[in-house]
Amino acid sequence: MRILRSLLLASLFISAPSPFSAYLLAQQSAEDLARQGQEALAAGRFDAAETAFAALAKREPTVAEVHATLGAIYFQEGKFDLAVESLRHALKLKPSLARAKVLLAICLSESGKSAEALPGLQSGFRSSDDAEVRRRCGLELLRAYSATHHDEEAVETALALNKQYPADAEILYQTARIYGNFAFLTMQALRQRAPDSIWMAQARAEANESQKAYDAAIAAYRQVLSMDANRPGIHYRLGRIYLARFEETHHPEDRDAAQQEFSEELTIDPGNGNAGYELAQIFTDSGKLDEAGKQFQQVVRRFPDFEQALVGLGRVYFESEKPAEAVAPLERATVINSSDEVAWYRLAQAQRAAGNREAAQKALDVFRKLHAAPPAVAGNQPAEEITPQRLPAEQP
Repeated sequence: MRILRSLLLASLFISAPSPFSAYLLAQQSAEDLARQGQEALAAGRFDAAETAFAALAKREPTVAEVHATLGAIYFQEGKFDLAVESLRHALKLKPSLARAKVLLAICLSESGKSAEALPGLQSGFRSSDDAEVRRRCGLELLRAYSATHHDEEAVETALALNKQYPADAEILYQTARIYGNFAFLTMQALRQRAPDSIWMAQARAEANESQKAYDAAIAAYRQVLSMDANRPGIHYRLGRIYLARFEETHHPEDRDAAQQEFSEELTIDPGNGNAGYELAQIFTDSGKLDEAGKQFQQVVRRFPDFEQALVGLGRVYFESEKPAEAVAPLERATVINSSDEVAWYRLAQAQRAAGNREAAQKALDVFRKLHAAPPAVAGNQPAEEITPQRLPAEQP
């Protein structure tokens, strides 16, 4: 009896079954099983394909490709333990079946045998020339690394997956879970090993701030300052909390407290551009345009590409009836961030007031186009965590 061993599927995921025209058996019944199995695979009837290939595997126990194909069918049906058994047998007969090795690793992972699955998954993720196989191996690696407490390796794999598949919704979801878990474990270690440290106090403050538990966050940041009165960034965070609370309550004492905190931050760290920007913005909103202008100028001198500060400075010049001086910082802002609708609107205002009607119309046209676009496209999204410049209540 002569057998031509060409039963490997074009894909381990049975997306394109290979033809069986070269598979010749001396016995007619074996030919019928092969034909039936092939037809069932082509039609996606995996139960029928399983029946045919299981019978064929018994008739041809030494043909590795038959067992590999049966293992792939079991995988498609979610029968991972049976798939493992068939794939192991195939690889024992023919160790060179590279795709069968990868599929075996995936099935081991699905069966909960994470440690045993790792070498095959790592190989598939790093070496496979099939993007879908790499993707599946990467996702399985996340599960296997988490199950075996290889948390750093899980994060490294998550970073690689995000780079290779930046728009894949499932990968974004799964990798976010990995990052969140790693952050939780890291903070848990900090809590266990240094519960009374300044770092633990700062972490507690930031957690409360993120949950808008303002009073608790303020108390925690005050604790940080009691441990290190000159710690950079803490007065800035307190200022941001007071501003956030002011946005909700409109109590002027909160804005006053924010102003005090930003001023104290600049005493500790004169190079904190965000604190300088926020202080200038408070001056602007309070109608103190001379003080606002000086503060914005200091920020822009130190950080010439601080786009939001440039917009703020342009606004101050305009509201101080100096439209010609407002044009330059606003034009610079639109170069740095051409999608900032606030910058274009302020530029249109300044150009019109300065008598530059054609330039004003051009800026206004850009503003209207951006303003009509979906928020994800036109939204004013500053890169830093600062209060963004906003449009006035009424626009033309």
